[in-house]
Amino acid sequence: MSETTTTFAPGRVEILGNHTDYNLGFVLSAAIHLGVTIEASRLSEEILEISSETNQRSISIELSNLRPLTEDAWANYPVGVIKVLLASGFRLSGMRLNISSDLPLGAGLSSSAALEVATALAAKALFDLEFEKMRLAQLCQKAENEFVGVQSGLLDQASSVFGKSHQLILLDFLNVTVETVSLPANASLLLLNSGVPHQLTGGEYNERRKQCMLAAKSLGIKSLRDATLAQLESVPLDEVTRRRAIHVVGESDRVLQGVQALRSNRLQAFGDLMFASHVSSQINFENSTSYLDVLVDLARKTPGVFGSRLTGGGFGGSTVSLIQAGYANEIVRTISLEYHKMTGANCSAILTEPSEGARILS
Repeated sequence: MSETTTTFAPGRVEILGNHTDYNLGFVLSAAIHLGVTIEASRLSEEILEISSETNQRSISIELSNLRPLTEDAWANYPVGVIKVLLASGFRLSGMRLNISSDLPLGAGLSSSAALEVATALAAKALFDLEFEKMRLAQLCQKAENEFVGVQSGLLDQASSVFGKSHQLILLDFLNVTVETVSLPANASLLLLNSGVPHQLTGGEYNERRKQCMLAAKSLGIKSLRDATLAQLESVPLDEVTRRRAIHVVGESDRVLQGVQALRSNRLQAFGDLMFASHVSSQINFENSTSYLDVLVDLARKTPGVFGSRLTGGGFGGSTVSLIQAGYANEIVRTISLEYHKMTGANCSAILTEPSEGARILS
């Protein structure tokens, strides 16, 4: 056991495969170079002390009385993880967590999952807990589902845990497996934050999930992983539910096509799949915004961009673009200027490469 530890968990960018994780489909994602750092230490009292450098707030709560906090909802992610670890039979005692982050909040880069994963890693190091990587991701997902109340899939936590330098992560959520896919050296990932924060606890995310479950039930299958587009045309579904399911089935297919395109170095073909994904988000899943649409439309017209789409849950946040390495400055300059002219809003850019996953720093 350690008295102190420092852990880091990265944010993630979902590159293809939108809302497919809880439908047991495929996602192609990457960990990014930004994330959440936690300096943790053991305490003699049976309490959990959490402070955040980001919002300059702190909380203290007894381990025997871990419950969702309404005043300090930001702390529910680490509190939820500790509660789930205790409920799963892991032996923990008091600890202090000091959180810092260089991830922009509300950008759709999964700062919440990074916070959960960094918390679980800190507890693992402080108390010599035994669990492997996928189990760690699943425990953090459980905290988000049951404690925070967002019915998210496993994408965010798994991407943060399994990130690899210069590699995209192919996640299969039916078989719960991870493969890596190399990103060609002449390509980079550009994230553009629309300046409109996304907020998944607002109910839209959980509503979309229910619609997908309803579609699967109507087809008599466990999840939309087993559905085909032909089936969706033949079953009596209301139009909205059908469109939600068409998006999910199409997305899983686009992921598999995308992997083949990357493995044969066909970056333009991969980019076309990203644009198609965004159109489906607009029309079928209705989780885009006018701001995200403007960013993608501008990317489509800008030299050096292979493809672009919204990333993450949607309803605000960021776009991800696959771009030709070396073109980033010109692309950002062009799109930022036009975006401000068209919307009055300012976008901010993060140029990133696929990066290493969660780790203990000391």
